[in-house]
Amino acid sequence: MTVVVEPAIPVLEAIGLYHIYRDNELETIAVRDVALSITRGEWVAVVGPSGSGKSTLLNVLCGLATPTAGQIMMSHRDIGRADEAERAELRSTRIGVMLQRDNLHPLLTVQENIALPLELRGTPGRNRARELMVRVGISGRSGHRPHQLSGGEAQRAALAVALAPSPDLLLADEPTGELDELTTELILDLLDSVRAETSLSILTVTHNPQVAARADRTFAMNDGTLTERPS
Repeated sequence: MTVVVEPAIPVLEAIGLYHIYRDNELETIAVRDVALSITRGEWVAVVGPSGSGKSTLLNVLCGLATPTAGQIMMSHRDIGRADEAERAELRSTRIGVMLQRDNLHPLLTVQENIALPLELRGTPGRNRARELMVRVGISGRSGHRPHQLSGGEAQRAALAVALAPSPDLLLADEPTGELDELTTELILDLLDSVRAETSLSILTVTHNPQVAARADRTFAMNDGTLTERPS
């Protein structure tokens, strides 16, 4: 009997992706002909020097920037061509986003920030916020505002915000950038446990080899070009 193994269906797929910055007559190609497929439950890491295009790639994939050319396919739809309202809806439901900065609303408490993505959809978020604050180790900071947090605490709060709506895909830019080695391991263990429980797909942009070592596949980015590293 022949067993036919169906190919894994991508949660998100980038095809021929470009992003070009234009300043008068000067053009800078930040993302150059990128092809990338992320399957359900897979962890992908993108590494590379500063200025190589990693953060721009993440911004394009999550819809915070519009691709100059190419496609970003999710559920058989090119989300790169979706309007702003649809892209915002995806970020509040299916794509969790953690950026290097500006993840938290400055006037809201930590608990309110984490609950916000759910409450914007009309879903009570307080219990989910409490659960995530415990999991990322900041339950004692629930009533604090972002300016009262350390860099590492703000980073963990931002991760909780990204995970709050139980997304299909997490896009995280330097998720452990200001954390010590022990806390980094705790956060990486958390991500591993969440993806084991929910089949969460993860893409991390990172300089940290400790983070890249957790990924199933690692890509190097240089001058806007993405190349998979041998496993």
